[in-house]
Amino acid sequence: MGSIGWSWEQHRFLMYQCLSLPFAFLFYFLAKRGHLSLTYRYLFVSAGGSVLAVFTMGIYSTLLFTSTLAFVLLVCCVDHSCIHTWAFVMQMLWQTFWHLLIQYREYYLHERVSIRLFLAVSTLMLLTQRITSVSLDLQEKQVVLTPSKRQTCVTLLPLISYILNFTTLLGGPLGSYGQFITLMEGINLTSPPSPPGVVFLKLMQVLMLEWVRFYLVFFLKHLIHDFNPGILYGILSTWCLGLVLRIQYYSHWKISECLNNAAGFGFWEDSSGDYFSKWSGLSDGDFWTTEASICMSQFARRWNATTASWLRRLVYARHKHFPLLMCFGFSLWWHGLHLGHFVGFFTWAATVKADHHIHRNLLPNITPTQRKIYTFVNWINTQMIVTCIVIAVEFRNSSGLRLLSKTYIGLFPLVNIILVLLIKNKTHKCNKTSSLII
Repeated sequence: MGSIGWSWEQHRFLMYQCLSLPFAFLFYFLAKRGHLSLTYRYLFVSAGGSVLAVFTMGIYSTLLFTSTLAFVLLVCCVDHSCIHTWAFVMQMLWQTFWHLLIQYREYYLHERVSIRLFLAVSTLMLLTQRITSVSLDLQEKQVVLTPSKRQTCVTLLPLISYILNFTTLLGGPLGSYGQFITLMEGINLTSPPSPPGVVFLKLMQVLMLEWVRFYLVFFLKHLIHDFNPGILYGILSTWCLGLVLRIQYYSHWKISECLNNAAGFGFWEDSSGDYFSKWSGLSDGDFWTTEASICMSQFARRWNATTASWLRRLVYARHKHFPLLMCFGFSLWWHGLHLGHFVGFFTWAATVKADHHIHRNLLPNITPTQRKIYTFVNWINTQMIVTCIVIAVEFRNSSGLRLLSKTYIGLFPLVNIILVLLIKNKTHKCNKTSSLII
């Protein structure tokens, strides 16, 4: 019983998702066999999401129900040509209030915040994604909802189901409202194929990731005193800590992918690749693909892929001036405005910008042999910078920043920024010399 309790505390999120798997398989079986009409499918996933919210968050589940009710009222009462502005402001103010309340209780009152509240606010962040995504669809007329008095429930039920869907409630990934409707309507006797096999394989991936994370934690806890402290060891141990924190995300994304696949979601018949790849239509990232990124801009696109796409559409594509800074600035706001978030996200923005300048100036001037060395060095550089960002963001307070300064790993992003300044200065001097010659 002790080991079960330990597993529950250490893997609470994964356990919640695993407990939802039988209900996802049940939904798929009933829908595929024709026992659930389209209306009952929407009722099943929205009722499942509501029960899951109450079970995992208790009284704090009202945060989600309040957001959902408020958005439904907006859809009914506000002109859809400006609904996105209303939905965005309403949702972000509501979410920010709870983020600031957590900071007040943690840093001012020095209270221990309930894990249920943390989970509710984390889920509220995912709700913000879905609400702002569908509000933008409505404003851009990619989705049309015209709820009449007689058919209000029929029209709004798919919208409520999209927001409270139990397969995406706790961990995503984010899909568009149109995709959700297509997936709900597309479950029949011929498509999609039975998912248990692919779900089993992905669960094995989760177990493997958690096994790697366990032994990395073991190394950090029990072997750290067996080595003499030094710069190289400090950098290596900090990198291991950053990898432990990232593996948590990969495990959560993969188990969320399993849950969606178990319900029949995420299968794209027209996609190229093998059978396993066809079930990756709803995915936030793969460990090997993301960790193999050789530059910060590539990592930014692959990490939490559906959220990255959401940020590009919501912020980056809608701002002509300083879109990169605005995008990471909004991400900072969305994550909760902690000190570590300020340092982490602005470091990320600066290093992505630096990455563009460095590659543009260095790549044309190196030979194919040098390119291989350059790629390897750049991969190490990317790993170190990502470690700095993850530790700053995950620790949230100044303790993470102190750790980065003690182990010297914080010098990596600083060196990148200094290198860009030197390149810019050299380019400016060359341009000035060229103009004088002309």
